[in-house]
Amino acid sequence: MKIGIDSPLAPEEKARIVAECVENFNLYLNRWPEPRTTEGAVVEWEGEGCFVRDIEGREFIDCLGGFGIFALGHRHPQVLRAVKAQLDRLALHSQWLLNPVAADAARRLAEITPGDLRKTFWCSSGTEAVEGALKLARLYTHRPKYVSTINSFHGKTMGALSVTGRDLFRQPFEPLLETTFVPYGDIEAMRQAVDARTAAVILEPIQGEGGIRLPPDDYLPAVRELCTERGALLILDEVQTGLGRTGAMFGCNHSMVVPDVMCLGKALSGGVIPCAAFHSTDEIWRAFHPNPFYHTSTFGANPMATAAAAATIETLQADNLVWHAAETGQYFLDKLTELAAQFPALIRDVRGRGLLIGMETADAARGEAIAARLFERNVLVAYTLNKPEVIRIEPPLIITRELVDEVLTRFADALKEESK
Repeated sequence: MKIGIDSPLAPEEKARIVAECVENFNLYLNRWPEPRTTEGAVVEWEGEGCFVRDIEGREFIDCLGGFGIFALGHRHPQVLRAVKAQLDRLALHSQWLLNPVAADAARRLAEITPGDLRKTFWCSSGTEAVEGALKLARLYTHRPKYVSTINSFHGKTMGALSVTGRDLFRQPFEPLLETTFVPYGDIEAMRQAVDARTAAVILEPIQGEGGIRLPPDDYLPAVRELCTERGALLILDEVQTGLGRTGAMFGCNHSMVVPDVMCLGKALSGGVIPCAAFHSTDEIWRAFHPNPFYHTSTFGANPMATAAAAATIETLQADNLVWHAAETGQYFLDKLTELAAQFPALIRDVRGRGLLIGMETADAARGEAIAARLFERNVLVAYTLNKPEVIRIEPPLIITRELVDEVLTRFADALKEESK
């Protein structure tokens, strides 16, 4: 497909690109949900800030944010400058010489993470970060078992899938790593599960795909204490909650809990270049010392990705976006809660923290219908994977209160229409 990016497209050119895109998706890519790959499918074309435009120029307010990728919005100028400058100098690294960009980004990450977390392994996706964390826990503790939670989501590569709490995704690939699943937020069930064979407990500070589910306030501190008592590591998967999303730099900051290993991704990319990491202490990292080739990655730590990560961290701090996410997120949550109260037959609950918000609808079909009505009004949202009745609202952290008000107006219109 020849795409004319640098010049305006004629109507027939747009139609050709859409038709070829649909055909190529259906012929050459993994199966995608049918409404997105049939006649009339929407082809995204450009993004800027809190907006995405399709090939026809239709503009959507992005309240999905690539499931957390676009914390800084689309094509943030500071991240673009950093990546373009690096591209002009050295795009990918030699794999053998020292890479100053990766080292600088690791220093910046160590400066903002809690406690004694300092060592970083760069990779390209959240599931890779989880894989590395699981390997590190096995190597450090010499124990075979993991404990995770029902409806958790940690990725779909074999190790990460092993600790993902949804049978629908796990069963076709069993046997997997030995993992015990317990209800999220239930500390007594966790006490029953963690034993002398447990290498690590892996948790999300807020369950994302599990329906934007917040644990009781004392849950993470109690799990931290339990892991310390029984010699298991605590892995916190901050791939979605990390880097300001919840109105704190990391989701665990709300509970004042320091994990043994932290997994990061999504927002670490700056919305420009895939970037992820797992991050731990000097003591635990010594498990890797006997052989630096225990765990490696060809594209992890590449200069463009780590330039994006460094620029992302700098921007979050310089623009005070963590505070902004807390303030704007609370406003958004309060207004959505007020709105939901007007439609008790449609909406069961609104919950969240910062700019990670879930609206629980009466059932999955109702959630899909409301999301479709928002799409008609040019607002992008989606359901959570393990709880499809919950609509996720995850806009860029740069969203203004004025734009939130516009989204609320469109939400109100969508709910009024759905209630008829």
